[in-house]
Amino acid sequence: MADLEIETIRNEIDELDRRIVALIAERQKWVIQAGRIKKGQDEDAVKAPDRVERVIFKVRALAEEASASADVVEAAYRALIAGFIDLELGVHRGQR
Repeated sequence: MADLEIETIRNEIDELDRRIVALIAERQKWVIQAGRIKKGQDEDAVKAPDRVERVIFKVRALAEEASASADVVEAAYRALIAGFIDLELGVHRGQR
């Protein structure tokens, strides 16, 4: 019985992972567009630390509304944003 329950849980998590990755891919398309638009600006425009902090503030609030751990959401978003900044910097530099 427990094996069946854990498999059901794992299958649900796997489905969520598929949806999350699809949303990350969609977000990536917009990040690449932003990198192209910012080509005439300096790299600080790409890094945009003030924008990062506004996003973190926003997603922490969204996490609380959704009864999710704001700390987990913040950690995930900080990692996500760091990866996207690296990607956007590559686009900005004409490397991608």
